[in-house]
Amino acid sequence: MAFLKFNKSELVNLSYSLKREIMLANKSGAFCNTSIVTCNTRRYHGLLAVPVEAFGGYRYLLLSSLDESLTLRGKRFNLGIHCYGDVYEPRGHKYIVDFDADPVPCVTYKIGEIVFRKKIALSPDACQVMIQYELVNAPAKVKLELKPFLAFRNVHALTSENEAARQDFTPVQNGAAFCMYEGFPQLNLQLSASASVFKFAPTWYKGVTYSDEMRRGFDCREDLWVPGSFEVELKSGDTLVFSASAGEPVNAAGLKRRFNTTVDQIGPINSFQDQLLRQADTLIRNDGGRKRIVAGYSWLYTGLLRETLFSLAGLTLYGKNDPKEFEEILDNLIADNQERLSSRTTQVEAPLFLAVTLQQYIAYGAKPKDVWAKYGPVLKAVIESYLPGKRQEVAMQPNGLLWAQKDGVALTWMNAYINGRAVTERAGYQVETNALWYNAIAFALENEKKTGAFYKKWITIKEIIENNFQPLFWNADLGFLADYVDNAGQHLELRPNQLWAVSLDHRCVDDEVVSEVMRVVNAELVTRRGIRTLSPRDIRYKGVYEGTQLQRDEAYHNGSAWPFLLAQYCYASFGMMGANFIGRAEWLTEGFYEDLSMHGVGCFSELYDGDPPHEAHGAISSAMTTAALLNINWLIDKYRED
Repeated sequence: MAFLKFNKSELVNLSYSLKREIMLANKSGAFCNTSIVTCNTRRYHGLLAVPVEAFGGYRYLLLSSLDESLTLRGKRFNLGIHCYGDVYEPRGHKYIVDFDADPVPCVTYKIGEIVFRKKIALSPDACQVMIQYELVNAPAKVKLELKPFLAFRNVHALTSENEAARQDFTPVQNGAAFCMYEGFPQLNLQLSASASVFKFAPTWYKGVTYSDEMRRGFDCREDLWVPGSFEVELKSGDTLVFSASAGEPVNAAGLKRRFNTTVDQIGPINSFQDQLLRQADTLIRNDGGRKRIVAGYSWLYTGLLRETLFSLAGLTLYGKNDPKEFEEILDNLIADNQERLSSRTTQVEAPLFLAVTLQQYIAYGAKPKDVWAKYGPVLKAVIESYLPGKRQEVAMQPNGLLWAQKDGVALTWMNAYINGRAVTERAGYQVETNALWYNAIAFALENEKKTGAFYKKWITIKEIIENNFQPLFWNADLGFLADYVDNAGQHLELRPNQLWAVSLDHRCVDDEVVSEVMRVVNAELVTRRGIRTLSPRDIRYKGVYEGTQLQRDEAYHNGSAWPFLLAQYCYASFGMMGANFIGRAEWLTEGFYEDLSMHGVGCFSELYDGDPPHEAHGAISSAMTTAALLNINWLIDKYRED
C-alpha cells in the first residue's frame, strides 16, 4: 500500500517490528497472523489457522511458522527468528532491509550480494496460505531450506511435547502431508518445484516463547514439532511457491499461477476507503454458504449477537452496498440466537440493538413496510420478552424502565472480570439499556397499526417511560446522565453509555439535556482514537491499557478509548450541528488512517489508550471499529450531499 509507510532503518529493531502485525483472513474463517518479521509474539500467531468442523468449527493453528535458510558456497544463513525465554535465536531479522504490504506482505532480505524476497498470500476461499520466494540476485546457485514448525492446537491454547502426537507423514505431490492428532484435517506442505526434496528428521523444539503473552503474565511457552525440512536449489531470478493447505492436497504444478491470481484479485489500495472496504470484507465469514460476522481477529469469536448487530449495517451497507448480504447475515443471526433474543442472555441490551439495525437499514433506503413485514414479529417478540416473569436477569418495572441484575455478573457490554469479579457490574437501571429499550418500543409503534393489540398495549408503556426516564437519570447539577441507578440512587461516574440516550432515532430527553450531555462528553471523553470509557477526573480512571491481565482488565472499561463509540457520538453531533460537523467528523476519522502501519498493518484496532499518544490495543482487526468508521463516512457523505 503506497500510503503505508515503514521506517526501513528500524525493521531490524525488534522493539519496532514486533509491535507491527500481519493479519490476513478469508471467507473460510482461515487466517494468517504474525509480526512483520514473521516472529510470533502471541499464542494466536501462526501462518495458517483454520476452522475445524470436528471441533465445533473453532479455529485451530496448524502451521505455526516456517524457517528459511540460504546456503551459498557452503555458508548457511538462517532467516528465521524465534524467542526462547529472553533470547532470540536465530536472528534472521538482521538481514531484513525492506517490508511492504501492497497488495500482500512482502519481506526483503539482503545478505552480502544475495537479495531474497518472500510474499505471503492467503487463498480467498480456501484454507491455504502461500508464500512466494524469489531469489532476486545471487552470485551463484543457492540452496533454500524450509523448516516447518507444526502446532495442531486450538488458537487459544498452547501445546507441549507428548506421546500422542503422530510423527509420520504421507507423501503428496511435491511435498508431504501431516496429521498430528485424530480429528484434525490433513496439513499438506507442497512446493511448486518438482525438484524439491523433503528430508524427514522429526524434532521437538522446546520452550518457544511468545513475548506478548509473557509481558501480560499469561502462559507463554510451548513446544513445536518440526518434522524435517524441504530443500531446493535456486539460481538468480528463480521464484518458488510454498503452499500449506488443510484437507486435500492441491495441484502443486499450478501453485505459481494460483499465487499470482490471488494477488491480482486482491488488487491495489488507492484510498483509505478502499482499505476500510477490504477489512470489512475479511470480517464476513462464509461457512458453506452461511454468512456470519467475525467480531475480530485473531481471537474474537464469530456470530456474536451484540457485535454483529452493531457492525452489520457498516460492513454490508455502508461498506459494500449489499442489502442482500445484510439480510442474509441478519437472518442467520436471528436463527442462531433464539434464546438470547427471547428468553435469556448476559448481554441485556444486545437484543434491543435489533431495532437500531433495522432503523439503519431503512435509513439506507430499504422500504419500511417490507422491513417491518419480515422483521417486525421478531422485534415485537424481543420487546415482549422484557416483561416481568419472562427473563431472570432483566425485567420491566412499574415505571416502564428495565432493571437488570444478576449477582456477580456484568450484564452489559462493560463485562470485564478480575478473578471472577465483575469490574463494572452496574446492576440496576442502566442508561444505555433503557435508551435502547425506549427506542425499540417507539420504532415498533411507528410501524404498527394503531388499531392493533400490540399498539394499544405498548403506547401506554411508551408514555410511562417518557415520564420517568429523564427524571431518573438526569443530574442537572453535573450536566450529564447517571450511568446507572440502583437502590442507592444515581451512580454519577462519567461514562459514554449515555451517548445512546442522546443519539438514537427515538429519545426521551429534552434538547437541553442533549446539549449539556454533549458538552460534557466533548470536554472529558472524546479523543482522536475513540471515546474514553471513564472521565480522567475519576479516581478509578486508568489511561493506559498495559501490564498484567489484572491491570488491563481494570483499564478495559475504566479509561480505554473505544473507536466504535465514535459512531454514536457522531450521530448525536450531526443531529445537533448538521453539516457543520463534517470537518470535525473527518478530523476524528483521519487519526485511524495514520495508524494503519502500526499494530495491525492495514487493520482497525479494537481499543486505544485513553491517554495520549493513544497507543492501539486489543484485537488488531475489529468488526465494530471498522463498521463505525464506515458508518461515520456514510454520515459525512450524507450530510455533505444534503
